[in-house]
Amino acid sequence: MNRILLSVPHMGGAEQRYVEEAFATNWLSTVGPNIDAFEREFEVKIGRPAVALGSGTAAMHLGLRLLGVGPGDEVVVPTLTFVASVNPVSYLGATPILVDSERASWNLDPELLAELLAARARRGKLPKAVVVVHLYGQTADMDPILAACARWGVPVLEDAAEALGATYKGRPAGTLAPLAAFSFNGNKIITTTGGGMLVAEDRSLIDRARYWSTQAREPRLEYHHVDMGYNYRMSNVLAGIGRGQLEVLDERVRARRQVAFRYRDAFAELPGLQLMPQAPWGVHTNWLSVFSLDERAFGCSRDALIAHLDAEGVESRPVWKPMHLQPLFASVESVGGAVAEELYRGGICLPSSSSLTAEEQSRVIEAVRSKARRRHEPASAGST
Repeated sequence: MNRILLSVPHMGGAEQRYVEEAFATNWLSTVGPNIDAFEREFEVKIGRPAVALGSGTAAMHLGLRLLGVGPGDEVVVPTLTFVASVNPVSYLGATPILVDSERASWNLDPELLAELLAARARRGKLPKAVVVVHLYGQTADMDPILAACARWGVPVLEDAAEALGATYKGRPAGTLAPLAAFSFNGNKIITTTGGGMLVAEDRSLIDRARYWSTQAREPRLEYHHVDMGYNYRMSNVLAGIGRGQLEVLDERVRARRQVAFRYRDAFAELPGLQLMPQAPWGVHTNWLSVFSLDERAFGCSRDALIAHLDAEGVESRPVWKPMHLQPLFASVESVGGAVAEELYRGGICLPSSSSLTAEEQSRVIEAVRSKARRRHEPASAGST
């Protein structure tokens, strides 16, 4: 049988036409009609000006620079996240402060953040910015987070890399703070094979980021530079893929949610296996179908289940390893961490592709259930 992978690209049909147009017209660089159109169409979809970049990490980097983050600054970041949420802080010479999760959404804990900011205000050294990650397709509880940051004048950057299509109280993820970054990596809900988008409430910020993303070249005939720039622009070819993908975003979100809820229902009677919470404040895209596993109740560890699924031809992975447990960030300040550690120890991500067939979903379900049955079925008559 073919191996079932965790999250794979799913083309909608129009992508190839846009790419062929780029080849036919020879727009094979980091300028062209597809880039311009992709940014316009994304702005219509999200509701904010946008600049298409080479990666979500590049969007994070430019977003933090726009907020003025630099050497000697500190930036608050959730500890339960992928490393790309934190590395751009270091790119700018700043230091992360890692903050624990709350249980309702597994995202940044607003109470811990408020306490941290108040304590830092008393010391006279506030963080330069706060990064809020919307984990696995679910938004953080933004109202109390934004209120705490507004009280002390600390700006917020949304890391919506995993949350395109999610909402918070009716508003799209990525439109809740002044700046937000998205990712179009190959495993995301929609993809450009690799790429990202930075959006902002203020169009002038997007214009500045676009300038930086093209090596900060001045608009003159000769190559003239007065500012530090980067080679961060998305190519016109990849933007064509993005245009086609954006057209089917809503369908992809529906499909991912259906996969997660089918798993949830199929595992309902299994003790110790529970779908990641669906917080009441918005729509969770369930980019990945993430479950928490209680080893005692389920009968085996998370890692044992991953190994069993691997033997059955099913890819699965742990939840993100918290940043405060990573050797790279062992020396930075961490606020809390017990919740993130618990979620990491018991968290498992199951195959979640929007192209996952009913038969493939059944294979995943049967593989999980077969491991649970070995632990929970009553002993047969005469067994010892």
